[in-house]
Amino acid sequence: MLTQFPRVSRLLSAVRLEAPVNLRLALPLILAQISFVSMGTVDTIVAGRMGEAELAAVAVGANVWFVLFILFMGLFMACTPIVAQRVGAGRDPQLIGLFVRRAALLAVAMGLGWMGLLHLVMGPAMDWLALNTRTREFAEGYLFAVSWSAVPFCLCFVARNTAEGFGLTRAPLYAGLVGAAVNAIAASVLGFGWLGFPALGPAGCGWASVLAGISMFAVYVVLYRRVPSLRALRVFRAGWPPRQSEEREILLLGGPIAAILAAEAWLFLGGALLMARFGDAVIAAHQIAINFASLTFMVPLSIGMATTVRVGHAVGAGMREAVVLRGQTGMLLGAILALISAASMLLLPGLIVSVYTDVVAVAEMAAGFLGLAALFQVFDGIQATANGALRGIKDTRLPMLVTVAAYWVVGMPLAVWLAFSTALGPRGIWIGFIAGLAVAAAGLSWRFAVRAPQVHVAIRSQLMT
Repeated sequence: MLTQFPRVSRLLSAVRLEAPVNLRLALPLILAQISFVSMGTVDTIVAGRMGEAELAAVAVGANVWFVLFILFMGLFMACTPIVAQRVGAGRDPQLIGLFVRRAALLAVAMGLGWMGLLHLVMGPAMDWLALNTRTREFAEGYLFAVSWSAVPFCLCFVARNTAEGFGLTRAPLYAGLVGAAVNAIAASVLGFGWLGFPALGPAGCGWASVLAGISMFAVYVVLYRRVPSLRALRVFRAGWPPRQSEEREILLLGGPIAAILAAEAWLFLGGALLMARFGDAVIAAHQIAINFASLTFMVPLSIGMATTVRVGHAVGAGMREAVVLRGQTGMLLGAILALISAASMLLLPGLIVSVYTDVVAVAEMAAGFLGLAALFQVFDGIQATANGALRGIKDTRLPMLVTVAAYWVVGMPLAVWLAFSTALGPRGIWIGFIAGLAVAAAGLSWRFAVRAPQVHVAIRSQLMT
């Protein structure tokens, strides 16, 4: 039958070849993301065993920290498409190494700025939250400690995204596994005061994050000295790297990426605050559904990261048709895998919820939210992979506008109206978010369909200069 449609037949054959390559890149990233997310889970478990005030302090401190973390993580995600395009163009490794060295200097400066900014906002944030004296003391201790991880994490962002640009996606997996192990051990030892150490309470969880960040960066140092393609960059050579335009390129490309990630992250933080208006049971049910959806979201998110690499390599090599194919394949994989996770939410809500709670009222409400999360998951998967494809062609400014408008002009206002002006109540918040994600998915997919075929094959010669 397909022989009657040769273009369709060729497209399917190409997708069959591209999909396994994308998945091989994505699998280590999925595991790396899960290992990274587990750090926050461990801190929550450790703090929960300390007491109610300690748990509240870590929860508050982690959210304040995350608001800034997501910005700097997004900023240095620009390194992936920049490096991927240069690798695809066959650029001299030592010239790529100069870019990495300049990016590392920027990471140190940004890390110090992040640390200083956190110290500035810490007090006003605690005042605004109106915490009781004991919880505030614990939260400030946690934030002071974790602020020292800003520089190591920024350096890790550069090292990770550069390695991903080469297609070396096992590097963040190795670093993530080591970081998760160090964090789990250090949080327990420093938090509870084991092995003769003083019991630091929530601050111990913060210092554990510092040690985890340093250990992850140490793993990258080893990899950059031993892995042939990374060693060829000679990032540890003596001397100060010459000043070029790398910092400007990272800021121009990474700024919109940071805004995209922040727009989505802050949307969900706002959703949690809105849910608080409906009582403890609703908050608990919402947390269960959003936690499971966030866990399964690691799959399309990682597919999107792998798609950035594949598209970037094709752009650098001047392979226009491959740019389109690789981006479309990434979005297709994201949609298929999101549909699989959505099916699990629709078919097995009781089993999923039973892992989190045995409180009947909360479980029934959470199962209902999971039904909405299933639709939410599909659109979220498409927008994540579409964003990844667009990053591969260094298209981030218009996608930023699309994302911010979808979430904060459509999603959040609709969520507020449905929740508080209709009978939908808390379900209205989920419906508003689904609408925002649907608009983002449609807009970003359209943008790639229009922009990708316009990528000029001369990019290869430009990157070689």
